[in-house]
Amino acid sequence: MTATSNVDRVGTGVKPKGLALPGLLLGVGLGGFVDGILLHQVLQWHHMLTSSATANINIGDYPATTVHGLQMNTLWDGLFHVVTWLAVLVGLGILYSRVTHSRGRVWTSRVLWGWILAGWGVFNLVEGIVDHHLLGIHHVISGEYQTIADILFLVFGALLIVGGWLLQRSGTTLNLAAETTQTRTR
Repeated sequence: MTATSNVDRVGTGVKPKGLALPGLLLGVGLGGFVDGILLHQVLQWHHMLTSSATANINIGDYPATTVHGLQMNTLWDGLFHVVTWLAVLVGLGILYSRVTHSRGRVWTSRVLWGWILAGWGVFNLVEGIVDHHLLGIHHVISGEYQTIADILFLVFGALLIVGGWLLQRSGTTLNLAAETTQTRTR
């Protein structure tokens, strides 16, 4: 695609789609960081393997109340953060590539933030369904209200997806190259 055809395509009123993949990856990574930092470290509601004794798969028992259990949970929390960090790095790399490739096209921040929120919601749904329900390796908070908390986590993820999708649809794209050309001809 030539620079001219890219400029012609920009400003046609078509909603920008070029930020979906990087925005979703950034949302998955940043949503994972919120989960890991807030729920695992600050509130200490759970770690990756804190419900392993009652999990739906046999991986051993790693309660956070023992040194060995805390060591294993810290290791798996760290590996989880490596994956979320890689999602952020890849998302930033793709975002940089898309933005520099589309010289002249600028998206309003609603587009990117909408996709980031949707990505966070995707993270919550996948992590909630797989870890909380299918594998049962941990819950949002263990105890009497764990089922309610796990369901609310999924509802929050679904709301993030819907809200993010609506936000990105309300965004627009600006064609700075066309505006510069029009300014020069005036």
